[in-house]
Amino acid sequence: MNVLVVLIPVSLILGGLGLAGFLWTVRSDQYDDDKGNAARILLDD
Repeated sequence: MNVLVVLIPVSLILGGLGLAGFLWTVRSDQYDDDKGNAARILLDD
């Protein structure tokens, strides 16, 4: 049970880092090109 004292905060910290990274990518417009890949797959090069 003493392991839970370590594992729960570590998992919360890692989850928070993942959420912060996701929010950073959304705010810096990483997902802004919503039509580019859909149109690119149909075009012949």
